[in-house]
Amino acid sequence: MKALIALLMFFALLPLCATAQPVRIKDLVEFDGVRGNDLVGYGLVVGLNGTGDGLRNAPFTEEMLSNILERLGVNVTGEQFRPKNVAAVLVTASLPPFARAGSPMDVTVSAIGDANSLLGGTLIMTPLNAADGNIYAVAQGTIIAGGAAATGDAASVIQGVPTAGVIPSGATIEREVDFDFGGMNTLRLALRTPDFTTAGRIEQAINQNFTRPVAVMLDAGTVELNIPATNMPSPAHALGRIENILVEPQRRARVVVDQRSGTIVMGEDVRISRVAVSQGNLTLRIQEEPLVAQPNPFAPGETVVVPRTETAIIEEPGIGLAEVRGGTSLSEVVAGLNALGVAPRDMIDILKSIKASGALHAEFVVR
Repeated sequence: MKALIALLMFFALLPLCATAQPVRIKDLVEFDGVRGNDLVGYGLVVGLNGTGDGLRNAPFTEEMLSNILERLGVNVTGEQFRPKNVAAVLVTASLPPFARAGSPMDVTVSAIGDANSLLGGTLIMTPLNAADGNIYAVAQGTIIAGGAAATGDAASVIQGVPTAGVIPSGATIEREVDFDFGGMNTLRLALRTPDFTTAGRIEQAINQNFTRPVAVMLDAGTVELNIPATNMPSPAHALGRIENILVEPQRRARVVVDQRSGTIVMGEDVRISRVAVSQGNLTLRIQEEPLVAQPNPFAPGETVVVPRTETAIIEEPGIGLAEVRGGTSLSEVVAGLNALGVAPRDMIDILKSIKASGALHAEFVVR
């Protein structure tokens, strides 16, 4: 209850903080070349407590286990072994930017067979490949699963997802990405949310910081930085100077709704023109109550089922015709919509209708 009250107080205070706050440039943009690289590998988890793959349903697990044992000098050709403590998994990770050989990184392990749980298992040495086919890291270690499972003869219970887990610092980087960041003469700043006004403000803030034109806006999503014009020793020094510059971002007015959960999120720039709304629900109810007619005991005749259907159309009163006054701030828009007194899912339909009428001045996004 306390958490709910705190959440309601938070949303109540939102209209009081309507003015946009300055944000650091590094929280608004992605720097050209400063990015991670996805890695993936196919490995084997051992040491499970009877919760591994059923090898009859996952023959690739048995094949991989045989290959590993043969590489270790154990000949299992023609042998019949059905261990239940082994599971085939896919190992994924993201190679951080500027990662150096020997540095550790986290990996995620997910079962691909019919294993019930990876809890307590150990990942055998697994190479991780990038999109170019080269091996950039090697993963191995004990898995921390994110759930638990218990099974009995007549019932079972599963909490979380025990067939997936992580290995903190479970991979060692063996190969570095060949990228000459220090030799770049121009560097592009890509806005996470493209906007001409925000890009112009970033350009202006950088040029004011260096007291000369070193940045230029190319489009709504890109600002180009001239490294030699900054007179900095390297691109890294230039980025270290500009990434903490504060800029006030400008975003488009947007209403985002999630029909699955009934969630509605509105930005502070959303405006609604004066409009009248009427909303009600129509319910059609059909109920089947068949009647069974049968003869008396030992009397001639057959049992007959007589269908009997009851139908009804119920129209709820609805809200009548309510007026939503034009809002000049987010608090006024919320107050006007709350005056309708409808559920969140009905509010989604109302917002779509207001948008279709041209009275909602914002981008309407449905997920």
